[in-house]
Amino acid sequence: STIYSKTKKKYNRGRVYQLYSTPRVPRAHFNLARIHKKWHFGFSLLLSLIKMHNVTRLCHTKSIVSVNGQFPGPKLIAREGDQLLIKVVNHVPNNISIHWHGIRQLRSGWADGPAYITQCPIQTGQSYVYNYTITGQRGTLWYHAHISWLRSTIYGPLIILPKRGVPYPFAKPHKEVPMIFGEWFNADTEAIIRQATQTGGGPNVSDAYTINGLPGPLYNCSAKDTFRLRVKPGKTYLLRLINAALNDELFFSIANHTVTVVEADAIYVKPFETDTILIAPGQTTNLLLKTKPSYPSASFFMTARPYATGQGTFDNTTVAGILEYEQPKHATTSIKNLKLFTPVLPALNDTNFATKFSNKLRSLNSKQFPANVPLNVDRKFFFTVGLGTNPCNHKNNQTCQGPTNTTMFAASISNISFTMPTKALLQSHYSGKSNGVYSPNFPWNPIVPFNYTGTPPNNTMVSTGTNLMALRYNTSVELVMQDTSILGAESHPLHLHGFNFFVVGQGFGNFDPNKDPKNFNLVDPIERNTIGVPSGGWAAIRFLADNPGVWFMHCHLEVHTSWGLRMAWLVLDGDKPDQKLLPPPADLPQC
Repeated sequence: STIYSKTKKKYNRGRVYQLYSTPRVPRAHFNLARIHKKWHFGFSLLLSLIKMHNVTRLCHTKSIVSVNGQFPGPKLIAREGDQLLIKVVNHVPNNISIHWHGIRQLRSGWADGPAYITQCPIQTGQSYVYNYTITGQRGTLWYHAHISWLRSTIYGPLIILPKRGVPYPFAKPHKEVPMIFGEWFNADTEAIIRQATQTGGGPNVSDAYTINGLPGPLYNCSAKDTFRLRVKPGKTYLLRLINAALNDELFFSIANHTVTVVEADAIYVKPFETDTILIAPGQTTNLLLKTKPSYPSASFFMTARPYATGQGTFDNTTVAGILEYEQPKHATTSIKNLKLFTPVLPALNDTNFATKFSNKLRSLNSKQFPANVPLNVDRKFFFTVGLGTNPCNHKNNQTCQGPTNTTMFAASISNISFTMPTKALLQSHYSGKSNGVYSPNFPWNPIVPFNYTGTPPNNTMVSTGTNLMALRYNTSVELVMQDTSILGAESHPLHLHGFNFFVVGQGFGNFDPNKDPKNFNLVDPIERNTIGVPSGGWAAIRFLADNPGVWFMHCHLEVHTSWGLRMAWLVLDGDKPDQKLLPPPADLPQC
């Protein structure tokens, strides 16, 4: 619940204005763009209270960690060029940090949010102001907790409107609707990952998927908790889809309707029509839905279910919302009694569909929105991504629940399972006190090459360490990420903080450095911040290291991140003043 605090008639950049909590004015979102239009300034302070509150789903009530007592969290609406100051106050027993997923954070890495990477977490009773400017970005992004598994309930949309007077590269829609997919666990997710870490086994899976926090009528005791999209005939709606699920890529479709894909990860794409989309955790996709020209006398399920490629267990259920048409006055049948159509989704392991859909995504590459692909590459890297094992903790005479009773599940990049530090990497780098915190010697290529997608090696043990890859400012990078068959090939949605990158190539089997680059798309490749490395295949990306700081890169399947499929890039300052990391804020949390 929010209201805007307007205490002076004259506004200037020397004063902070904030949104504060009030029970009298219920609001589901913070519309900064509307505030700016009314009061004509380009920065805002939001007050976000991290608190516990009870939520009931599937006839199960539990206390969850939330933002301002809302699940999902409040919708933030800003505009390209805005400066945001978001004060997060921690009123729960857990340590907290918030990541603004997809925001470039140019020179403002202190506001990126991953715990122990760019900041120490916000401890109970403490607060921190995330201060950043939205530069050169517009579209659908999101925010979420970035510590342990707390993002299962702390997440919400972050919608960036174009600069005032700048239209979309498509006709203005009748209405815009955020749809954010999540996972509901009846149990406490912190207890789930804690138990899995102790036993070395796979964590328990979710009990339901959700759309805007609602599981829908296909689950027991859930019919009343259904997202309903009310539409008018003959109108176009912009659906802003976000996959905030912890561990699952999702297929999504609306029965008897096609949609037009116009944006991915806040980057405009060449429009194309489809009846089904695939969206990985961390990704966003904007769709134009053109409703039927006249009242159809029917309603339509909007459903999502997982795309599963690994060998582990997963939540094999389906979330459903309902698309309902506004009834004409002469309608004689109530909405409840209308025929309800159901879409046909691809098979759970339909990699063929996943590949075809991914290949359709191309950058708009117009004069106004060019695809500035690095054509010349300074550094070429080859990383493997996949699963592995760690030995049991023999000190406690432990029997594990991993692949064998003597091993625990692990995951790695180039066979290095990332050990989370106890001090924030960015603070350690900035202060020059990095000894014993991290090593800037991440390998350019796997230390021990093998047949990555063939018969796995006998030794599946990973090494551990807190290793960073150091880059000079403005280095152009080409990175090939190769899936492995160790403990089974699997699709891995890799997310890079602090940058967008261009996906110049994808393929199956082992990457061939002599043949595959000849087929790279250097004209209009999709630009994004999260890419699904194909199961049993590879993805090649390019980006320009023009953002000084320490930037996390990790699998957005939370179970794999917890097992160590993560690393970080250290981008050094440039020579010019505007190429250097800004100084840390005074209220930066300490470990």
